[in-house]
Amino acid sequence: MNPIRIGTRNSPLAMWQAVEVQKKIKDLGFQVEIIPITSLGDKNLTQPLYQMDIIGVFTRDLDVALLNNQIDIAVHSLKDVPTLLPEGILLSAVLERDYEADILVRNPKKNQKAGSYTNLYLGTGSLRRRAFWKSKYPEVTFGNIRGNVQTRLSKLDSEGFDGTIFSLAGIKRLGLPLDYEMLDFIIPAPAQGVVGITSLEKNKELTELLKMINHIDTQICVNIERDFLNMIEGGCTAPIGAFAKIKNNLVHFKAGIVSLEGTKKVLLEESFPIVESSTKGKKLALKAKRLGAEEIIREIKAYRE
Repeated sequence: MNPIRIGTRNSPLAMWQAVEVQKKIKDLGFQVEIIPITSLGDKNLTQPLYQMDIIGVFTRDLDVALLNNQIDIAVHSLKDVPTLLPEGILLSAVLERDYEADILVRNPKKNQKAGSYTNLYLGTGSLRRRAFWKSKYPEVTFGNIRGNVQTRLSKLDSEGFDGTIFSLAGIKRLGLPLDYEMLDFIIPAPAQGVVGITSLEKNKELTELLKMINHIDTQICVNIERDFLNMIEGGCTAPIGAFAKIKNNLVHFKAGIVSLEGTKKVLLEESFPIVESSTKGKKLALKAKRLGAEEIIREIKAYRE
C-alpha cells in the first residue's frame, strides 16, 4: 500500500497538527508522508480575514489538493473549516480537544498591570475577539494583525501593540514559554482547539481507518457547535462563540453572538443529555435568533459588504 499522504498548511502550528495525525496513523501500522501546501490565507497577511470574502480562506487550497488526488487526507484547525464542505469531501475524524480558551499575550516591553483590560491597543484580525472584548471593556482600540504565532509576536513590538490574542491551544502545542492571561469573557470560536481531518467520501477504506483515531466526545461537541454556527448563518470570521463539553453524561453548552461594537449581544447557556445532541445545535441557534441574533447578523453582513 502506498503511504497515506497528509496535506497541511506549512505554518509551524499546522505542521505540529499534521505530525500528531501522522503519529496516530503510524501507530495503526500504516506509512504516512506529510505534504505542506501554502493556503491563500497564509499568502495574504495584510488584509483582515473578514475583508477577504472567501469562504474557507485557510482550507480551500487543501480541498483542491484532495479533489485533485494530490493528497489523501487534509489536517486542519477545525475552527477554520466552513460548516458546509465541498461536494465529495467529508469530516472524517477529530482529535481530542486539548485547550479551547482565548488568551492575552502582552507586549513585554510595555509596563502593564496584569488583569487590566481597558485603554489597550490590541492586535487581532478576529471580529469575534474584538466584539466580545468591546462588550466587556469598550475602552479599547484594535489594529489588524495577521500571520502565524511567531509573526504576530514579532509585530507586538514593531507595530506598537499592547498585546495580542491567541488560542491557548496554539501556544501550548508549540511549547512557547510565554506569559499569558486567560480571557474567560470571550466565548471560543466553534471547534476552537480541535484538529479536524477531512478526506474524500468515495475513499471508504480510508474513512474506516480514520474512525479508529476519532475522539467521539469531541466529535459530539464540535458537531453541536458547528450546527449552531451553520444555523445562525455565520462564517468562520463572524463574531460568534460556541463551546460544548461533556461532563457527567450531560452536554454543557454556551454560545454568544455580539455586535461589532459590543453594544448588542445574545448569550445562551444550557445543559442537556447527550442523546439530544444531534439536533440541539440547530435548536439552540433558532432560540438565539428569536432572542435577537438575526438582527446582529444583518448588521454584520452590512458592515462586511
